[in-house]
Amino acid sequence: MPTLRALECLVAVLDSGSVTEAAARLHLSQPALSHQIAALERELGTPVLERLPRGVRATAAGRAVAADARAAVAAAERVVAGGRAVAAGAQGQLRIACADSMSASLLAPVLRAWHRRRPGIHLVLAESSSADAMAEMVSRGTADLALGPRPSRWEGHLVVIGTEEIVAVSPPDAAKRPATVTLADIAARPVVHYHSDNGLGAWLDDVAARRGVVLTAATRTRQATTAAQLAAAGLGTALVPTSALPATFSGVVRSLRPTLVREVVGITATPSDPLVRRFLEDLRRRGIPVPSPIAVQLTARE
Repeated sequence: MPTLRALECLVAVLDSGSVTEAAARLHLSQPALSHQIAALERELGTPVLERLPRGVRATAAGRAVAADARAAVAAAERVVAGGRAVAAGAQGQLRIACADSMSASLLAPVLRAWHRRRPGIHLVLAESSSADAMAEMVSRGTADLALGPRPSRWEGHLVVIGTEEIVAVSPPDAAKRPATVTLADIAARPVVHYHSDNGLGAWLDDVAARRGVVLTAATRTRQATTAAQLAAAGLGTALVPTSALPATFSGVVRSLRPTLVREVVGITATPSDPLVRRFLEDLRRRGIPVPSPIAVQLTARE
């Protein structure tokens, strides 16, 4: 099969009409360029150039293959240009899996900045309530990067982006209660808990067991944002990550005693990918935000 270099040499000679000029254009010696042309002619079994007293011209075979040779060289140039654009963070596609409770607070500002600064990059988002399911997406190659709580099973590359607090959410009539609450206090009443396919539920049950209590579910939901709204409506206390709370929230938000936090991580199977690396850097630089009204409410009750 002809090499790309041989086709590049043929195109250069045809464009310039001179072996000498083509060699100079490609930064090759004339013998090196002639060797590439000879190799192409051996591959085709026929000459592609006719040597003239002054310069060269294409033979019938040379004219026949010229268009495809130009297309091959142009395609290779596009490959190089595209690869360099991706390496520079100007082009490409980045597939992101994110915990659904974090899409708005953690991911949206970074996505907005990337759309503004890197319009040539196509960002694809998939949301999930399970850290293990997102890790499986990365393992299967259907996501380049997963963002959320630490999965229970992951042996690949992992970057800690920060931590977020798990808070207790109650209806507005709980405003006069103590500023902080223990898991034992919460376990004394039914709670708004999580469906089994949301990893937060199993994690909270494990934390409660280590503290010697059991959480009894009054109702269950798959979404932390829904759990917060149900708690605010009076269905029970919910344990909710701060990232799941809306900027304006009618319920009462209290810290646990002792404070309960969980890590937020980024996992990937391709840490050297320039887009993955840049996105993780931007996330780490921004950190884990807390909605302003929630931060004010927590501070006021300390």
